[in-house]
Amino acid sequence: MRIKAEHLSYVYNASSPFATHALNDISLTIEEGEFFGILGHTGSGKSTFVQHLNGLLRVPSSLKKYKPKKLKKGETPPPPTVLQVGAFDLTDKKTDFRELRSRVGMVFQYPEYQLFAETVAQDVAFGLKNFSKEKLTDEAVEKAVRAALEVVGLSYDELKDTSPFDLSGGQKRRVAIAGVIVTRPDVLVLDEPAAGLDPLGKREIMQLLHRLHEEWCKTVVIVSHDMDEIAENCTRAAVFSEGTVKFVLPPSELFRHSEELIALGLDIPLTAKLCLALEKRGVTVDCDFTTEDFIRRTLALNA
Repeated sequence: MRIKAEHLSYVYNASSPFATHALNDISLTIEEGEFFGILGHTGSGKSTFVQHLNGLLRVPSSLKKYKPKKLKKGETPPPPTVLQVGAFDLTDKKTDFRELRSRVGMVFQYPEYQLFAETVAQDVAFGLKNFSKEKLTDEAVEKAVRAALEVVGLSYDELKDTSPFDLSGGQKRRVAIAGVIVTRPDVLVLDEPAAGLDPLGKREIMQLLHRLHEEWCKTVVIVSHDMDEIAENCTRAAVFSEGTVKFVLPPSELFRHSEELIALGLDIPLTAKLCLALEKRGVTVDCDFTTEDFIRRTLALNA
């Protein structure tokens, strides 16, 4: 499903003295099939944006009590807000947000902390039962839960009756992801999917996400502050800063703006840092900022 936002703004505590403008006239399109990255420092608006994609945060016009603001004489109306995820119009009160949430899976940071059921099978099945409009047979639930666990690399037969709290940290995270993808969403959104993991764990979780992207979810969106993660994995990335979008580019182009990113308070990938250091010594390495391409092109300089 294609994601399209135009003139999207959001204010926390809008009617209070503590109003905070989290999004300011955001326009951004994520094409179906992308492995898309969203990055920015704390408070940049990136998490607020993705929470709109499955209606956790709602556009005002989609709320039942919404009434359009009356314009003063001669006042120009603001441009209309557009927020579409596939065929879902998230600005419309009539939108089936329950169905939307089954099509757009959301995995929050440290999802293992959200496990709650007595067994792994019950935990993974919860979302499936909650979103289904019809009562599912036990056989249908078991089939879906088995498939979700197996695609994240876990054995249904070995773990189905195990308490999720008895699992290792890595297993817990995989069970939590299985509980989101069990509905087979078209879009999978993950907030800091590798947070708190060691280098091996990060590599394994990203390999899992690429597998899900190939076999399970057409579009994957990751929110991250890890620039190496973005450089190594994403087709394109959007840079958020102070509620606005500063860049939307493939990583191979984005990290050529290293100085601008640093000025925004962001880090850059290790490969980009090395390219800058070499450039100061008169050596130019024209790479796409993945580790593999940087090494290959650096070695070619001496060939």
